[in-house]
Amino acid sequence: MEQNKSAFSLAVRENGIGVITIDVPGESMNTLKATFADEVATLMEKIESNRDLKGLVFISGKPSSFVAGADIRMINECETAVDAESLARQGQALFDRIEGLSIPVIAAINGPALGGGLELALACHARVVSDSAKTVLGVPEVQLGLLPGSGGTQRLPRLVGVQQALTLMLTGKQLRPKQALKMGLVDEIVPQSILLEAAVKLAEKGKPRAKKPKLNLVSKILEGPLSSVLYKKAREQAQKKALGNYPAIDKIIDTVAYGMAKGKKAGLAYEAKQFGELAMSDVSYQLRNIFFATTEIKKETGADGVKPTQVHKAGVLGGGLMGGGIAHVSISKAKVPVRLKDINQEGIKNALAYHYKLLLPKLQRKILRKTELQQQMLMLTGTTKYDGFKDTDIVIEAVFEDLELKQKMVADIEENAAEHTIFATNTSSLPITQIAAKAARPEQVIGLHYFSPVEKMPLAEIITHPGTSPETIATTVEFAKRQGKTPVVVKDGAGFYVNRILAPYMNEAARLLLAGEPIEVLDKTMVKFGFPVGPITLLDEVGIDVAGKVAPILTDALGERFRAPDAFSKLLDDGRKGRKTKKGFYLYDGKKKGKHVDSSVYEVVGITPNAKLASSELIERCVLPMLNEAAWCLQEDIIRSPRDGDIGAIFGIGFPPFRGGPFRYMDSLGAKYIVERLQHYANTEGSRFQPCQLLLDMAAEERSFYSK
Repeated sequence: MEQNKSAFSLAVRENGIGVITIDVPGESMNTLKATFADEVATLMEKIESNRDLKGLVFISGKPSSFVAGADIRMINECETAVDAESLARQGQALFDRIEGLSIPVIAAINGPALGGGLELALACHARVVSDSAKTVLGVPEVQLGLLPGSGGTQRLPRLVGVQQALTLMLTGKQLRPKQALKMGLVDEIVPQSILLEAAVKLAEKGKPRAKKPKLNLVSKILEGPLSSVLYKKAREQAQKKALGNYPAIDKIIDTVAYGMAKGKKAGLAYEAKQFGELAMSDVSYQLRNIFFATTEIKKETGADGVKPTQVHKAGVLGGGLMGGGIAHVSISKAKVPVRLKDINQEGIKNALAYHYKLLLPKLQRKILRKTELQQQMLMLTGTTKYDGFKDTDIVIEAVFEDLELKQKMVADIEENAAEHTIFATNTSSLPITQIAAKAARPEQVIGLHYFSPVEKMPLAEIITHPGTSPETIATTVEFAKRQGKTPVVVKDGAGFYVNRILAPYMNEAARLLLAGEPIEVLDKTMVKFGFPVGPITLLDEVGIDVAGKVAPILTDALGERFRAPDAFSKLLDDGRKGRKTKKGFYLYDGKKKGKHVDSSVYEVVGITPNAKLASSELIERCVLPMLNEAAWCLQEDIIRSPRDGDIGAIFGIGFPPFRGGPFRYMDSLGAKYIVERLQHYANTEGSRFQPCQLLLDMAAEERSFYSK
């Protein structure tokens, strides 16, 4: 390999300390690839044969990344579990070789050290990290349905203790430098400017002794005589959320337990075997697909060949929870100042308070300094007029769902902001075409639909109407990315994409409830299927009144298959709007621990609960209308691709990630099977289950949404 194309280069200093710089050519972040094997083998031979070397430092040549992990495309190239196991053994062998060096080896970490990157650092004898905000350490393999396969399951517990290692591996949590130091994962934190010199200095001190984990008395007992209790509790806690849907969880616990009982060598062999099996599982396959799809989307502008305009200042209309959340992510993530307008000072005060409330935990966890918090607070200013809007590049509207009001907001911004200012509406139901109907510059009007709470939900729907310009699309997509969102571009239409596919699912759950299926049975069944919350809980969270308003809009625009069951009016007449009024399907009085159904709701809707249907039928009745509607959206070009539909459903409404999204899930079942089941329910339950033409054609032609 030519020197200028090497990913690993060695420079030996006069003091005998070698510095290995990792710099993968042509990539913004370092990832470990199987193709580096020969290069690394040659480098290791050079190191092992150099008697003058007194120490070694691994550092990145990238300005803000150590090693972000292994290139997971390698796993997709594996055809069998044995192939994937061999891949893991290759990584293990390299890191064993590094750990086995007689000279001290120090990892100098700036930026992300994740997955295989952290496993490399764990194979070193000590770790020095920079105090940069970009420096994070973690083993997120579980999020891809995998376990750390290059020694991580064996080295991490021996360094920080079993309990803390399991927490990191089972959650994929990323640690900041101070957290990592406290845990014993790293040895020093230094300013980025002296990172290399600090690591060299540490190497000069000689090979450090292997450290034992910092354990208190309780942890010593749990990780000693009562280790079986620790593993059992870890399994119970992890499966409380996972409900058996993620096989990596049990395999991580089993692998750690095996290695701690049988020794590191046996543990590594066990780790490689489990990695191979997981790599071939359907769950990992689907989770890797999501990873690739998300990576692709984040590289796109939404308008091919058009470059976005940089947003230097944003405006927000409305100081409610949505407006406050939008302002917060614009400041904390996108790093732009926000001018917020509300009709009164109370709204501005609420938005400022909400911004502060979200920043405070970061101060308490020492992620933010006090001066940084103050600086971010000063970036949000408020007004009851339109002063301070002239230099905004984008204005995001988050006012009530009223067409006339939103049209007035467009006119106000066109009058009071700059000629280039984009007007982005956060509407969840009103067509963007109508909001832009009276605009002087309709090409600068676009939908930017966030999900609540804004600071937590990862999706942003970018809704275009026929007149939206490519420049407006590209700039809005880029700004949403800067806010930390995964943006999906969709075409204008009632409900857009996410709410449109959600409505039939919710309606069917409501019908099943009115047929006597108990609330807790419906919710538990759909959570077991993989949704984060059940449909009835979601109704309470969204607001029964909101669902009641959206249903007629969708029915008028899209037809009878969207007609909601006649239960909303009875619930609203009884004052039940959901969690926000502490009166809905569940109790919110806090008298009992946990979540409990308000049984008086059955009387309101006139039913006696009685579970009649099997779980499989409940799942089909709820999920099939959602799948069918996703296909309708693709058929009508509401979404640009099955990929966008899968990402939108997973990130917008929590469609089970391990099932890959609606389109991947339909492919796994087969179009023919989907059509047969829809037609069965169309005959027994009504025409709302009638499959769309796209599905009928795909079933007849035995086609799938994805080529693989």
